[in-house]
Amino acid sequence: MARRLVPENVQTTGRAKDPGKVLVVLLLAGVSFALSQTMVVPALPAFSEAFDTSASASSWLLTGYLLSASVATPIVGKLGDLYGKGRVLMIVLLIFSVGSVVCALGESIGVVIAGRVIQGVAGGVFPLSFGIVRDTFPRERVANGLGLLSAIFGIGGGIGLPLGGVFVDHLDVSLVFWFGLLGLPAALAAHRLIPASPVVERARIDWLGAVLLSAALASVLLGVTEANALGWTSAATLALLIGGAALLALWGWVESVREEPLIDFRVLRGRTVAATNLTALLVGFAMFSSFLLIPQLAQTPEATGYGFGMSVTGAGLILAPAALAQLITGPLAGRFGTRFGFRTVLATGGACVMASFAWLALEHSSVWHLAVAGALLGAGISLALASMANLIVDAVRQTEVGIATGINTVTRTVGGAFGSAVATAIITSEAAAGTPFPTEGAYTMAFVVGAVGGLLALSAALLIPTRRASASDSAGMGEVPAAAPLRG
Repeated sequence: MARRLVPENVQTTGRAKDPGKVLVVLLLAGVSFALSQTMVVPALPAFSEAFDTSASASSWLLTGYLLSASVATPIVGKLGDLYGKGRVLMIVLLIFSVGSVVCALGESIGVVIAGRVIQGVAGGVFPLSFGIVRDTFPRERVANGLGLLSAIFGIGGGIGLPLGGVFVDHLDVSLVFWFGLLGLPAALAAHRLIPASPVVERARIDWLGAVLLSAALASVLLGVTEANALGWTSAATLALLIGGAALLALWGWVESVREEPLIDFRVLRGRTVAATNLTALLVGFAMFSSFLLIPQLAQTPEATGYGFGMSVTGAGLILAPAALAQLITGPLAGRFGTRFGFRTVLATGGACVMASFAWLALEHSSVWHLAVAGALLGAGISLALASMANLIVDAVRQTEVGIATGINTVTRTVGGAFGSAVATAIITSEAAAGTPFPTEGAYTMAFVVGAVGGLLALSAALLIPTRRASASDSAGMGEVPAAAPLRG
């Protein structure tokens, strides 16, 4: 049987003596990961210059990170279920900190990319944190805790872009990696404060399933992120996408015949989980495309007739209202969900995302247009992320929380890769006459596509069954009755 050694200074009651302190630890861990994900985005051109390498090579500082996070997230989530979420969170944060040091001290682009791959292991921070909240918090504080944790993912993005811009414009660009050392105090605090998780009696981990899933996700995500450089119809891109799809099919077959699979398909087939994951894919699409489109539009020279000629720092600051909106709505999302149902809150989030992109498609001639759209987008993303975490945690057995939330995180990451790739493909499809910059019409089209993504996210959220239907589905689809109110 799988056993977990529990340090003497850790409680074994399963309940945190001070949930507030545990939440602070989890928020610190989450913000470390979220900041490292986006701070590097505005610094990519600077890294190309610093290491005398191509833009394609420096883009792997983001691609490698996303690939590693996608691969590591479901595995880390499962390890947390089996061996203790607090202990695994501590180890993941230590690995993340090591990767940060490798990146900061790296003297070649290859070494820095390797460090980013090591950092990506922290993709499992969020599913582990969601499970810790579910395991150790009083029932009445679970929804609010999940809401605030979910908001941190988006808030980190909103803060990371302008902060990365400050380093690019005024400081040493390598400083973006030292922020990862926030993981060290978080790891120590996790060891001391997070109580032991419930023991899961399993004999072994399905490593074959983990390898197949990792290879499939890596192939698909690599195909998406490199499609612009290789060509969407190139042999290499098609081989990656088709090969990834084939590996996913093989993984699905293997999991269906395994006695102890990495993922219990009964959990993923439930209407609540399936519809929530589809919504996550679409929300990730919108979120990452906005990270690309809004700052790039702000940096476009005024000579084009539509740009604002802002610095990297200024362009990033346009997303500050988005971060503020997420900070406000994140904690409120839990209360709204408890009162009105997380299905309703998720649908509202999708509607806000749709409205934000629709507004940008119609109005983007002033800076305040971008700021208002960012605030609306931030509120929508925060409501959506908080709702998804609660819906997933509420719909699955406690022993499956780690892997279920991990898959939801992976789905959002894959959606983000599609979002950034599609947005890039659209705005680079047509350049303004005599300039290397996109036309205004290209941006408008990209915003329209984002609005469609928001509409589809709203539609997917409405596929989630109401509380009564969800309880009816539980017996046949592997879902369990909710631990908190889940009204439609």
